[in-house]
Amino acid sequence: MIRSQKQETAYLIGLITSFQRKETALESLDELNALAQTSGVIIAASQMVEVRQISAATFIGKGKIEEIGEKLKLLGCDLVIFDVNLAPSQNKALEEAWGIHVIDRTSLILDIFALHAKSKEGKLQVELAQYQYLYPRLVGAWTHLSKQRGGGVGLRGPGETQLEVDRRRVRERITHIKNDLKKVERSREIHRKKRATLPIPTITLVGYTNAGKSTLFNKLTEANVLAEDKLFATLDPKTKRISLPSGRKVLVSDTVGFIRNLPHQLVEAFKSTFEEVRQSAILLHVVDGSRPHYKDQIKVVNQVLEELKLNHLPMITVRNKMDRIEKIPLNPPFLKGENNSPRITSPFKKGGAEGDFNNPLFLSALTGVGVPQLLQAIDTTLQENLKTTELFLPHPYGAKLSQLYTHGHVHKVKNTTKGAYVTVALPEKWLNKLG
Repeated sequence: MIRSQKQETAYLIGLITSFQRKETALESLDELNALAQTSGVIIAASQMVEVRQISAATFIGKGKIEEIGEKLKLLGCDLVIFDVNLAPSQNKALEEAWGIHVIDRTSLILDIFALHAKSKEGKLQVELAQYQYLYPRLVGAWTHLSKQRGGGVGLRGPGETQLEVDRRRVRERITHIKNDLKKVERSREIHRKKRATLPIPTITLVGYTNAGKSTLFNKLTEANVLAEDKLFATLDPKTKRISLPSGRKVLVSDTVGFIRNLPHQLVEAFKSTFEEVRQSAILLHVVDGSRPHYKDQIKVVNQVLEELKLNHLPMITVRNKMDRIEKIPLNPPFLKGENNSPRITSPFKKGGAEGDFNNPLFLSALTGVGVPQLLQAIDTTLQENLKTTELFLPHPYGAKLSQLYTHGHVHKVKNTTKGAYVTVALPEKWLNKLG
């Protein structure tokens, strides 16, 4: 990964347009600020620009370009970050007007992914997304790109030498990366089939970036996965086995977070990762309940799940970070640990885009308050999907009976001289396996 020698100083530009109201634009600009900080730039200033008519050439008008240009000189900025996706021609025109590097929201997010990818698959996925983003920008921008030296925000990942290749070589690199990813996906498929032979249900954490998924993963699994107060701190999926209150074993998986206007290049590149989510028994939608506009983030996550065709999976919604709230609107039965049924929702049934968020589970992944009730909720949900049957286990049956306790819910055991009659509720996969 190539980085610039000095830390870049950035000027952020948010946009109010006919398709984005002021409140949403301000929230998005705050998010851009957090993204920029995560990428490691110094933020000199930010500005909200109202655009009544988008310029096909430069997105914003000539007068606004001149006004911002004066501020850039005064502040000594060497980078401008737009909170929209610019067309390649607009990007080039703005760089020529200001004489400094200009990137858009997609480029910034891709840069952060390049910064945080650790596994071989993660690095390949990010590199593929970056080349797919770069490819249409080679036309008309070639001379400008060839003059760049070093990396910097929006340029990490492929690096300078790759940026100077021609379109043919970029196409070849994209093909090569896709072939490498296919090999990784084949290996992943082998592991998936092995897991299917021992059908342990998977509980997958999903949610907006920085909602506290990794902190909750650590609390549930007693793991030590990196949990930072940064956007996209987790890119590579992590999975670990835990025991539920009933004794049943499940796999808990932490995944990459979502964000508004998630670049389609990333969605395409990470499709194999999202394919793993499709195998989940339950989605655990983690929401940062301390944020004033958390419902907007819920809508974003639900929209992404719908686009990925994951909206059919059972979902438990939890409102996290309750340690940051002075007066916690907790549901008393769950606080007291009473054995009430959990609130299970599907974001595309009754409740609409908000995901029927009227009665979530409240918790703090940091302090652990509410986590025992969450584990009970997961247990109860899985038991609802079990099928009850009676099995006869001949002597010696100790090992098989232990498996039944691990993967199902044993109601009754009747010992006889020939073996044991067991009444047990099991997942359908286990019924087929034992049958």
